Amino acid sequence: MAQNEAKLVVVVLDGLRYDAARKYLGYMEHLVEQGEVTCYQVMSELPSLSRPLYEVLLTGTPVVRNGITANHIARLSYEKSVFHIAKEAGLRTAAAAYHWVSELYNRAPFNLALDRHQHDESMPIQHGVFYFEDHYPDSHLFIDAEYLRTTYDPHFLYIHSMNIDDMGHKHGGESKQYEGSVRVVDGVLAALVPLWRSQGYDVIVTSDHGMNAMGQHGGTDNAERHVPLYVFGKLPAGLDQHEGSGIPQLNLAPLMCHYLGIEPSEAMNKWTTR
Repeated sequence: MAQNEAKLVVVVLDGLRYDAARKYLGYMEHLVEQGEVTCYQVMSELPSLSRPLYEVLLTGTPVVRNGITANHIARLSYEKSVFHIAKEAGLRTAAAAYHWVSELYNRAPFNLALDRHQHDESMPIQHGVFYFEDHYPDSHLFIDAEYLRTTYDPHFLYIHSMNIDDMGHKHGGESKQYEGSVRVVDGVLAALVPLWRSQGYDVIVTSDHGMNAMGQHGGTDNAERHVPLYVFGKLPAGLDQHEGSGIPQLNLAPLMCHYLGIEPSEAMNKWTTR
């Protein structure tokens, strides 16, 4: 049994660019206006692609070290993730996420018949529900996450949605469909964030990368790299030093460790303090 009773929900809204978050996440921005939440701008790592940035978010290491250089690199991570550290500290872990997250930290390659539901306390992600279609509804995803939360009482719950990214690729990052997908997930957050907070969870809402007007990402354009980071209160000392110029995405894994009351890995500390 873990001695640390800190609990954290991390929500990653795949493909959500910073300006769209500030315009269309009305509930989260209400919390900002009321002084409950602070929204920071994060500069994503390169390449601004999904699988490499899942690894960045959860291990705090850049591509040049971790080797997850592109979306087609389908293997287990060689790095120590927040899931690994939390499990080693006796915390319970869970994820409702795209199957690439499972391939990075639990099993690779993903077996469609066997790996959608995973429950194994020896694994870094001890309880997981993983999906494999980009249009899998966010409404279903968050219900999956609530099933995990209410059934297994995880200390660390990671929720990763794909509908914003899916609409961005299909219609562009400045389309009404993209905007609509952001507004839909805001309604989901409006229902769940107060519940999570009332039950003792810290909450982080962020993204991996943005989306340009043509429905692309992976490059250096601000629309592809600037993403939001919503936290309750302010960032802890030491992780806010780049606030004016954009928070480096490499700082997010140590931030998750901070909220969970666990020590970041040596690699996380190396790249956070560079």
